[in-house]
Formats: sequence, C-alpha cells, structure tokens
Amino acid sequence: MIGRRAVVRRRPLLRTAAIGGAGYMAGRAAGRRYEDQAPQEAPPADTGPGPSAVDQLSQLSTLHQQGALTDDEFAAAKAQILGG
Repeated sequence: MIGRRAVVRRRPLLRTAAIGGAGYMAGRAAGRRYEDQAPQEAPPADTGPGPSAVDQLSQLSTLHQQGALTDDEFAAAKAQILGG
C-alpha cells in the first residue's frame, strides 16, 4: 500500500512537470523564430523643420533677461546652439 500511495502522489507532479516542460520548449522555439527573423531597421528620425537658431537664441535671451538662466548657463546654451 505504501508503494501505491507514492505513485498516486507523483502523478500530479509528473503531470505538472510535463506541462511545464512543454511550455518551456514552446517558448524556446518561439524565441528562436524571433531571433532568426531579419532585424528590422528603425524608422528614420523626424528631421522636419524645427525652431531656427535665431528663434532659439531669442528664447534663450528672454530666459536670461527674466533671470531663469545664469550667465554661465546662457553662454553654454548659446555655444551649443551656435556650435551645432
């Protein structure tokens, strides 16, 4: 009777292991299919017309006059806009 009881207890464990193993293998196969696909190129960045350098400098000047930017911050931002 002890031997039969051990077999009965193992069946749910074996069933769970079989289901889990099948799920693992299916996931692995899906991952391989995904890796085998040719990498897709990212869409080009939107390089549409943005604010011009003059507009940006005007905005920086306004912020500097209002006290939102220090002299050093204004100079660094100005150099970045003019330097590209």
